Amino acid sequence: MTRVRYATVAAPGGVNEDYVIAGPSWVVVLDGATAPQGVDSGCVHDVSWLVRTLAGALAVRLDGDESLPGVLARAIAATMDAHAATCDLGNPNSPSCTVAIARRRGDRLDHLVLCDCAIGLWHRDGTVTVVTDDRLEHLPGGRPYSLELVASLRNRPGGFWVASTCPEAAAQALTGSTPVADLRGIALFTDGVTRLADWYGYSWELLVSGAAQAPEDLPALVREQERAHGPVRGKAHDDATAAWLSFEPG
Repeated sequence: MTRVRYATVAAPGGVNEDYVIAGPSWVVVLDGATAPQGVDSGCVHDVSWLVRTLAGALAVRLDGDESLPGVLARAIAATMDAHAATCDLGNPNSPSCTVAIARRRGDRLDHLVLCDCAIGLWHRDGTVTVVTDDRLEHLPGGRPYSLELVASLRNRPGGFWVASTCPEAAAQALTGSTPVADLRGIALFTDGVTRLADWYGYSWELLVSGAAQAPEDLPALVREQERAHGPVRGKAHDDATAAWLSFEPG
């Protein structure tokens, strides 16, 4: 039996650009990149549309045996087809999102992380393996980044990779496979939750065990810390999503 639990909460006063979908043996977490004010994306759709459309394209492909990068590449291509007639897909500021996927295939659990979502594998021996894609944190010159720099290095070697208008980005995702027998489960997070580890001093073990026990408590904890410590890089709040996937005897 597959068990999935999740919680997703919009930033106060905003629209939730995170998204969660799940199937018989998999779960996906997506985090839309909020468009900077005044930037022309070349697209008539907002980020929420992109996230929903990509989620649907993933859902119809994840029950097969294709590799996760292959699934993601085809889903990005299908999403591009859905708005190629109305939007400028060559615009470097086209809507984008980050992705985390976990899927069971037989006796193994495969995972994929693209850009700043994260996963935590909770092993039966109590240890936690964290998978994070931090390439966005290492662009030339260091933060703060200009919008022009980010646009020039998005989905480029030496830059960072994200789900948008480049199916080839899927091949650059971080992937792995673990025996299901070795796992208690796997947690998936958007960076609205991983603020707890990245900025507020919480351990990854706490985040993963929290997702396993009560994922709805993690967004509430994030809000508490945001109020106590103030904005992170000028962003007072962020959409926050935590999901937990485990396998139990049926």
